[in-house]
Amino acid sequence: MAAPAEAGREETGGFRTALAGLTTRGRSFLAAGIAAVICAYVLGQADLRRVGLLLAVLPLLCVAVLYRTRYRVSGSRRLSPARVPAGSEARVHLRTDNVSRLPTGLLMLQDRVPYVLGPRPRFVLDRVEPGGRREVSYRVRSDLRGRYPLGPLQLRLTDPFGMCELTRSFSTFDTLTVIPKVEPLPPIRLSGEAKGYGDGRQRSLALAGEDDVIPRGYRYGDDLRRVHWRSTARYGELMVRREEQPQRARCTVLLDTRGGAYEGAGPDSAFELAVSGAASVLVHMLERGFSVRLLTDTGSSVPGEGADGFAGSGQESAEAAGLMMDTLAVIDHSDGSGLSRAYDVLRGGNEGLLVAFLGDLDEEQATVAAKMRQRSGGAVAFVLDPDTWVREPADGPAPGDAHEERLRMLREAGWTAVSVERGASVAELWRQADRERTGPAALSGEAWR
Repeated sequence: MAAPAEAGREETGGFRTALAGLTTRGRSFLAAGIAAVICAYVLGQADLRRVGLLLAVLPLLCVAVLYRTRYRVSGSRRLSPARVPAGSEARVHLRTDNVSRLPTGLLMLQDRVPYVLGPRPRFVLDRVEPGGRREVSYRVRSDLRGRYPLGPLQLRLTDPFGMCELTRSFSTFDTLTVIPKVEPLPPIRLSGEAKGYGDGRQRSLALAGEDDVIPRGYRYGDDLRRVHWRSTARYGELMVRREEQPQRARCTVLLDTRGGAYEGAGPDSAFELAVSGAASVLVHMLERGFSVRLLTDTGSSVPGEGADGFAGSGQESAEAAGLMMDTLAVIDHSDGSGLSRAYDVLRGGNEGLLVAFLGDLDEEQATVAAKMRQRSGGAVAFVLDPDTWVREPADGPAPGDAHEERLRMLREAGWTAVSVERGASVAELWRQADRERTGPAALSGEAWR
């Protein structure tokens, strides 16, 4: 992703601003010169006055020359890649072109980066010939997901004597997106894909037979072999059988973002594991042809998402995954205290497979989550075990009666409920869900391959 920065010869203020760029050496020369001139007038020493004037004029002359410098330098920045998983490195390529007819002097190139990405990179560029080009690069890395601005690029000019430094900034910047870690998930066999047929509508046939076929009016180009003569005679117009087309399997991933449902912060916190798990499941199901949707406890979803979620193949699938990863990169705790808004969104009908990453549940929220099972073809819940995340391992095992009771409520409602303990990986939890599927959640299913 290239981001050109125009106009390297920007005005940053008047001559007073240029004076502020005096270095320690320049300020010392100016102070010594002024002091020498004052002493020369007091003592009546003409030679000392000449020396003082020379010391005072030299830094001022350097400021004037540097301020009047007419370098025309353009810069650009390229990220490789622009979207990187947490804990991975990205490389930033900087390019500087001298588009003037004069060679430049000594240049210092500096890029602004947030502190979480590492130290601010600085590069010293020697003389750049007219029409010349210099390319440098540096690496950035963050363990915290988010969107981080890079830039603007700064160019620092210095005179040969080191008396003055002027900084000129470019106007553009780029954004590095650090997305959650996505773990490859193994193919397992669980339930929950939508099985509807018939012009994209959900309908059921009471009995198998020709009388139960729901016809529609004839359209130009329909195959005459699909004409339904009995309905044609009944309605007095040409009727044809509906073309049976299987619906795309659907999967909704519910991410619980309630601030009170998680303890701790940082890359190893329970909330980050939940976000990483949601990202892994979304990518896994999208790659396997499912129509996927991301839903939070607030009832919100990914901007630009269709009514049935994201679907597609090839480039469309990659773009859909990118939009969902961008949303998860900046997702944060919500102020909500319950899951009722998400339940209201799910009340619209069969949601296919429902995969939920839930924080700590009280009895009321466990009841709401149990009702969600009725709105899906299959349901898998990964529920935070608060005892293992709050207590240190040295404290010994903690009683989890309340947590086990919440899991029991979900399982009785038809969920495949998995307890999420500290140190667990998303792939292992995914396998555990396959091992623990019981009751109504395991009666039907297709392999997710």
